[in-house]
Amino acid sequence: MTTMEMPHVTDCTVTNCSYNHDGCHAYAINVAGSNGSADCGTFIPLSTKGGLETVTSMVGACQRADCAHNRDLECTASEIRVGAGSGEHAARCLTYTAR
Repeated sequence: MTTMEMPHVTDCTVTNCSYNHDGCHAYAINVAGSNGSADCGTFIPLSTKGGLETVTSMVGACQRADCAHNRDLECTASEIRVGAGSGEHAARCLTYTAR
């Protein structure tokens, strides 16, 4: 799998993430979590905005081996969406589907 084939983050509604300003500006995100949640491990709750000026963010790694889109810890979904997780300082992969 090359970076051109990595799934893109097409939507992020987590407004208190440093990487989200009119979309995700992290070069790549990591998906982690446990107990049925697929949390965005790249989430940073700071007022300083980070990331690249122009970027189409991708999924760099997925640690949720129980996701139907996970093959060898790589995301095989065509694209993913990120939204609010549980709690104020959390973001979640909304495309996560348990096997």
